Order: sequence, then C-alpha cells, then structure tokens
Amino acid sequence: MQIQLIQTSAEQLPLIRNLYQFYAYESSNWEEEDVETDGRFYVHDPYLALYWQREDWSAQLILVDGFIAGFLLIERSELPGVDALEFADLFILKKYRRQGIGRALVEQVMLASQHSWIVSLYPQDPLAVPFWQAMFEQLPFRSLQQLVDAEDPALLTYLINQRPH
Repeated sequence: MQIQLIQTSAEQLPLIRNLYQFYAYESSNWEEEDVETDGRFYVHDPYLALYWQREDWSAQLILVDGFIAGFLLIERSELPGVDALEFADLFILKKYRRQGIGRALVEQVMLASQHSWIVSLYPQDPLAVPFWQAMFEQLPFRSLQQLVDAEDPALLTYLINQRPH
C-alpha cells in the first residue's frame, strides 16, 4: 500500500469541500448538525479558503495507491502563547480505515518535524478519541501536555513538543 500526502492548490477547494461533507456527516450525530435546505452540511467557505491563504496553513489530499482516501488540514495554532502547528482535521474514508494510514500520517507529518503540534478533539468523538489515545501511547513524542482552551473548555487539547530540549 502506497500512502501519499499531496498538497492541494486553491483550485482544489471544491474537492476538499466535497470530502468535507463526508466528514461533517460522520460527526453530525454527536455535533447535532442538520443539513441545510440544499441537502448539504454547512461549510464555512471563507474559513475553508484560509487553508490556501495563510502561512503555515495547508489542505492536503491523502492518496492510497493513487486513489483519494481523505484529507488533512493543518493550521497555525491560535491559542494564546502557543507557537505550534495544529493537526486540525484528519479524515479518512471508511474503506481505508484500520489499515495504519492515520498512524503513518502522524509519523510522517508530526514525528518527522521539529515543530510543536496541537491536537484538539471532542470527548464525544467516537473515532478521534481512541485514535489519538493510541497515538499518544504508542508513538515516541518528546513531550505531551494537556491544555485547556479557554474558548472551548470541553475540547480535549494537547500540545505535543517535538523540538529537541
């Protein structure tokens, strides 16, 4: 299995937006989201466009053996006093789950960098919580610190420091 992370361009925003519909669908039960009158989940298009406008932000496609398997969105953390990138949204289509793709991406993106990283997730997310718990237990992060996000204290937020001491 060949896993590739491909940087997208702004012209691919509609592709990421379409994939985001699947992401929104999967979280709709615990986020209690409804579809709009056009039958789609709401996507804040101006915010999505920032992935191609802001420094250190990116939207990447995940390819497995040449086929689209999901996306990864990376942002610069907006937490006060925290200089880190944020592993903002990781989505892998059901067909490709439980094959080690998420872990391979965490290793490729986070462990291979010298950046500090933020990972935030909701405690009621049945996919993200066990995935990240396993990553925190199994991978050799230099340090892991749980933070409190003042704007959303229910969010589980972790600072992963990959910088050498």
